[in-house]
Amino acid sequence: MSQERYEMTVGLEVHVALGTQSKMFCRCSSRFGDPPNTNVCPACLGLPGALPIPNQEAVRLGVRAALALNCEVHSRTKFDRKNYFYPDLPKGYQITQADEPLATGGYIEVGDPPKRIRVRRLHLEEDTGKSLHAGDDITTASHTLMDFNRSGVPLAEIVSEPDISSPDEARQYLEKMQRALYFAGVSDVKMEEGSMRVDCNISVKPSGRKMPGARVELKNLSSFRAVTRALAYEYQRQSALVDRGEEVLQETRHWDEVKEATFPLRQKDATVDYWPFPEPDMGRLELSWEFIQEVRDTMPELPHEIVGRFVNQLGLPKYDAEVLTQSPSLVRFFDRCVGLGAQPKTVSNWVMGDLLGYMKARGLTHDQIPVSPENLVSMIELIEKEVISGKIAKDVLAKMMETGKTPEDIVEEEGLRQVSDEASLAAIVDSVIESSPAAVSDLRAGKGKALGFLVGQVMKATKGKANPAKVNIMLKKKILS
Repeated sequence: MSQERYEMTVGLEVHVALGTQSKMFCRCSSRFGDPPNTNVCPACLGLPGALPIPNQEAVRLGVRAALALNCEVHSRTKFDRKNYFYPDLPKGYQITQADEPLATGGYIEVGDPPKRIRVRRLHLEEDTGKSLHAGDDITTASHTLMDFNRSGVPLAEIVSEPDISSPDEARQYLEKMQRALYFAGVSDVKMEEGSMRVDCNISVKPSGRKMPGARVELKNLSSFRAVTRALAYEYQRQSALVDRGEEVLQETRHWDEVKEATFPLRQKDATVDYWPFPEPDMGRLELSWEFIQEVRDTMPELPHEIVGRFVNQLGLPKYDAEVLTQSPSLVRFFDRCVGLGAQPKTVSNWVMGDLLGYMKARGLTHDQIPVSPENLVSMIELIEKEVISGKIAKDVLAKMMETGKTPEDIVEEEGLRQVSDEASLAAIVDSVIESSPAAVSDLRAGKGKALGFLVGQVMKATKGKANPAKVNIMLKKKILS
């Protein structure tokens, strides 16, 4: 009942670690996975007398992120201090952009027909440290350890408008954002390493009512699965409260992956203020037209542009184009195959089927494609020249991926050449006809499936080496003439 009576309104705040070698305001390494508290200095620890110096590459990547999300980049902005106390914040404040963000007014389209999810703002800031709780979770930990390696890592915070109305829309929005930023070279967006983290703001209201209900914040979700499941759970929880006439509190809640439920962390008072004021140790950030234009001119091809090229120029179905733009490595592989002269749809079929299936089964990433474009194209050419059949090609491709050998070497070493001359096939075809009288009668009676059975028997007898087109002609000639 509640699913029909209530509407969900969701806005997302996404924190993306920018792919720089050093931190936002100092020269400490931003590398992930180093021993705790080894990449720190007086600046990122907030020690007296240490002054912040903006990382130019972080600003460049922030502009690139904004352009990838269709935002308007502002030439004049500034950094602010956002003041609050938390153990992972060594300064007692976070340097961010409060009222003059780097960019505003972007969008991401999701669904079919497309729905536009607006991006309200994109601003730059520094990350906090990391809390390591000694216990099952934050509520039962006996103590907490602090690692400040992450403190000061450059972030782009991307805030959406509350345009999302379902967990699936949230997932699509995040997937498209992640892919766009990865293709743009902004970040590795590895959620398992904290390079992309999501805060969700969700409210539930009766269907048709304009004013949303109380907003509940879900903090630091680190996977798309966690986002969709947490939103679905919170929708049901809030709907049930309203059904019972109870108040939905405006609060921050924690998603527990094991219990698959949210639990309160703290109430959120709408009047709370972080007391932001301009960062006194830095002047305004002013970007020249030439700087912004240079970033624009050097933008890599983005996923939606590649999909358009694959569909409009190469004639691929949109589904194929979407699958092939899962990563830049996969796009480069496909483009190279087509550049070597292979038909786009033929390459797409082999990549989406056997190649990606093999890689998924072995846990290989798109940066670990186990066959070269040259060898895949050579294998396709062997099929077109009728040297091997499509069925044999599947075995050849598997051996190519396992051994790295060329298709020509595999075909010669294992004697896989297709048999196409009638003299070599005649005895086998005659034997199949003689041993399959029922199928022969069915074919003469006009039952087309019988021909497929007979061809299959010949293929079985030749271990897949017979040319199926030639076998088809020979069977018809011998039986129907």
